Amino acid sequence: MTVNVETLEKLERKITLTLPVDTIKNEVDTRLKRLARTVKMDGFRPGKVPMTVVAQRYGFSVQYEVVNDKVGEAFSQAANEAKLRVAGQPTITEKDGAPEGQLAFDAVFEVFPEVKVKDLAEAEIERASAEVSDEAIDRTLDILRKQRRTFAQRAQDAAAEDGDRVTVDFEGKIDGEPFEGGKAADFQFVVGEGQMLKEFEDAVRGMKAGDSRTFPLAFPADYHGKDVAGKTADFLVTVKKIEASHLPEVNEALAKSLGIAEGTVEALRADIRKNLEREVKFRLLARNKNAVMDALIANAELDLPKSTVQAEIDRMVEGARAELKQRGIKDADKAPIPADIFREQAERRVRLGLVVAEVVRANELQAKPEQIKSHIEELAASYEKPADVVRWYYGDNRRLAEVEAVVIENNVTDYVLGKAKVSDKTLSFDDLMAQQA
Repeated sequence: MTVNVETLEKLERKITLTLPVDTIKNEVDTRLKRLARTVKMDGFRPGKVPMTVVAQRYGFSVQYEVVNDKVGEAFSQAANEAKLRVAGQPTITEKDGAPEGQLAFDAVFEVFPEVKVKDLAEAEIERASAEVSDEAIDRTLDILRKQRRTFAQRAQDAAAEDGDRVTVDFEGKIDGEPFEGGKAADFQFVVGEGQMLKEFEDAVRGMKAGDSRTFPLAFPADYHGKDVAGKTADFLVTVKKIEASHLPEVNEALAKSLGIAEGTVEALRADIRKNLEREVKFRLLARNKNAVMDALIANAELDLPKSTVQAEIDRMVEGARAELKQRGIKDADKAPIPADIFREQAERRVRLGLVVAEVVRANELQAKPEQIKSHIEELAASYEKPADVVRWYYGDNRRLAEVEAVVIENNVTDYVLGKAKVSDKTLSFDDLMAQQA
């Protein structure tokens, strides 16, 4: 069959499909007869409803269903014949002036674009590296110690200082009026750890048990409580108890409490180093992968299929509504979310997906089974029972597909870094951790 494909604009195409009326009629008759065997209607026994009655009741819906099915089959066959890579769903409309005994339809659709990737040898990419320092291990140890600290009440005349846990009553007012969330009794926080706004901590620091103090507190303009954001409140705070913190020593007892089988400080530090190195590896991989993807987008030429972009926007809008629903927002599924706020991000995702797919196809960078297995084992290594995690991944094709996608991206990253002009940049551990993962 010769298929005539008309180019409308850029990626938009049109195909005219024709279907014999007899084919439609015969299929409609077949389906109505099948339906008549099981259909139930008042006044008739099952399977004994006359065909004329079945056709009168269900004929229109069955014909609509048959036409849709046959047009879909014809479009699929025509697209395959013409070797077209169709993007999205076609818009199909019935066409006037069909030959006698035929039905004609116009199918308008988009095709996936030709992706041209420039010579990657000219791409410039910054590749980051970082090491786990002894200082980073020390800070992690301090965090673990703080998680296991104990508190003991200070003497009555002792003043609150950083690291102390204080128990307070407080009440705040704005223009003399109380506000929601501005009052609490027996409220505990640790001084100097940023749990409270700076003015609050500054006021409490130096106070003794039984002391009261009034002070002004200016809420930041971006404060999460919108009713008080940007406003100044007057607070009255009373310190009821002050407790000094005690951190456990870094010794064998701490190591054993943290699940270190050898029970030595050296083994504890080695375990912390291994975990931090795993985190550093994943963060560096994510950072360098983003740099590679930016370079691919900058060095590729293609038109974007509007239908694919719109489908991605729709998916993101639904995702936003689902997130609102999880947060308990009423009627989240009807929330008026403007689609255009996602357009730029959707276009980037579609563009990147098409470019990466072309690089993978052209350079045979598909994920190999052993790569998928290795990546899953690495992910599982940080869990208490790695074998259970491995089985969890292999027990679901969707989870496996997600891992496969990550491995493919890693393959693309390695390939591009091997071709491009790479400049290496060493980051400190702290700088790397401060960046968004």
